[in-house]
Amino acid sequence: MNDRPLEIAAVGVGHRTIGYASYALSHPERMKVVAVADPDAVRRAHFALAHDIPVEAQFNSYQELAARPRLADAVINGTMDKMHVPSSLPLMERGYHLLLEKPIAPTEAEMLKLSEAAQRYDTTVMICHVLRYAPFYTTIKELLTAGAIGEIVSIRSAENVSYHHMAVGYVRGKWNRSENQAPTLLAKCCHDLDILAWLMSGVKAERVASFGSLKQFRPENAPPGSALRCLDGCQIEATCAYSARTHYVEQGLWSYAWEPIEHIPNPTREQKLESLRTDNPYGRCVWHCDNDVVDHQSVIVEFENGATATHDMFCATARPGRTIHIIGTQGELEGDLEELNLVLRRPTPHSRPHYSEEKVLIPMPVGEGSEVGHGGGDIRLIEDFVSVLRREPTSKGVSRLEDSLAGHRIAFAAEVARLERRVVEL
Repeated sequence: MNDRPLEIAAVGVGHRTIGYASYALSHPERMKVVAVADPDAVRRAHFALAHDIPVEAQFNSYQELAARPRLADAVINGTMDKMHVPSSLPLMERGYHLLLEKPIAPTEAEMLKLSEAAQRYDTTVMICHVLRYAPFYTTIKELLTAGAIGEIVSIRSAENVSYHHMAVGYVRGKWNRSENQAPTLLAKCCHDLDILAWLMSGVKAERVASFGSLKQFRPENAPPGSALRCLDGCQIEATCAYSARTHYVEQGLWSYAWEPIEHIPNPTREQKLESLRTDNPYGRCVWHCDNDVVDHQSVIVEFENGATATHDMFCATARPGRTIHIIGTQGELEGDLEELNLVLRRPTPHSRPHYSEEKVLIPMPVGEGSEVGHGGGDIRLIEDFVSVLRREPTSKGVSRLEDSLAGHRIAFAAEVARLERRVVEL
């Protein structure tokens, strides 16, 4: 492949696939999108137009693509969680390598089935664990590898999911029902659990405990004056923090909200409001949805060398972001991804204060859109995927399937621990 661009087929052209595929538009000498499969005719047509894909290489389904002789070197698989493994297996059998959106699978059994198939077909599978590629986390990994704080004793991390993100994804949106998706901890925080496993450098997790529930977004918590829909009789909509009008029309947050009217080219404000007022699921009151997934969860992990880690998924926070605090035998690292703030502290017993503090310089992500997504990790991920298949040098954090199983195992064990109220031995 070194004398030509890597040829890609896109399966499931949602927001993530569109972002990764955009690399071909800015780097046509390295990657080219040559086929697309998606059941939504509008999305498929828009994507095909953007990448100049001929009609004969546009398919209604992954089954149609898999039934044809191999058309590309690899597939970017951005289907919904439950479709990851069913869609990947026939494509792997056909000879495609894979860049697979996270989470790998909604169950551990399916994940292992995919892993076995990858070995059987000798397929390269990379998982979209983009945080491994964010300069913030690569800097932390480099410091730990260099022994900057000695051996890891404990890690504390948190993902703060903003109130508007929680509402659009896990209350009103497509990830709000447990039967439709992977456990919420895995769906939302598999990046973070992957980072914990990655920073531990292969030290295996031995025991997992977890607690969490659906506490906030329940009908009995609906404020007085609320209604079933934001724009259909709600008396507090104008001041409500979860107003669909405010989030999706006035602030322009989360284009997911307009998927129900994708068939309307450039919908007007009135068309958007009418959609939210009537049958658009994103127009529902957050206290009157059919959601049943957790809105907060905490995980405790003990590793085989005695180190521990905790991760908190705080949902509906005012400020979104990710934080981490790592205690080592010779110092500590503490940082905030969104602020690109990372501090290295070491004991200094013969001076005051009794520790030194050094601000670590984090390389600033460059570019726009997908290039700075996830702290700059998105663009580096797709670059690494291309490099892996072209047999070029790659980053140290390359997220191959076999390297990405550990964090998922923690997530699956955490859900068992939460539901069964016990510590799970791995």
